[in-house]
Amino acid sequence: MAAPTGRRPRWWNEACRELSASDPLLETLIARHPPMRIGSRGDAFQTLARSIVGQQVSVKAAQSVWLRVEAACSRIDPAVVLAVDPLLLRGCGLSGRKVEYIRDLAAHFLARPSGTDGWSAMDDAAIVDELTAVRGIGVWTVQMFLIFHLGRPDVLPMADLGLRRAIELGYSRGRATAPGQLARLSARWQPWRTAATWYLWRSLDPDPVMH
Repeated sequence: MAAPTGRRPRWWNEACRELSASDPLLETLIARHPPMRIGSRGDAFQTLARSIVGQQVSVKAAQSVWLRVEAACSRIDPAVVLAVDPLLLRGCGLSGRKVEYIRDLAAHFLARPSGTDGWSAMDDAAIVDELTAVRGIGVWTVQMFLIFHLGRPDVLPMADLGLRRAIELGYSRGRATAPGQLARLSARWQPWRTAATWYLWRSLDPDPVMH
């Protein structure tokens, strides 16, 4: 898999220095995997719409459906998606529920007074509250959006199975991590839990993904 295009947030080098100083495992991972960039597709609506398409299906199947959605639309844009016949979207391989979710997401983007730029002035919790009110968007999806699209520094997606497995293997000899240990670890990583998450993912899969 080719490495995705992306950027390294301004805070990344500082995060790596502080995490290396406070956590021996992360120090090893950071030294093993330089330099890293967060892979983003650069479009907020597309990022969230793709996450809906990918729900409960394999990566390969999601990509196949997404390519058909792209072919059905002149461009992946909220106004265009709302203008496309829902039956045409169903014909791309989307379930009726996913078509509803994507159309609801498009309507939310069009109705947003400040547009996508408004998120830069909001804290993480406020963005989670706003986007999880959209049908089909859960907390994990918003956390991926915070990490990859907005480049927020202190996101810890504990519902992510890969992150939990990396923590178990790295800190608990493969056993489930006790709540107290997890609390101590995550406190040690603040305010750079995004970078900690990124390098723990790399301990399982060296190839970055794009969101």
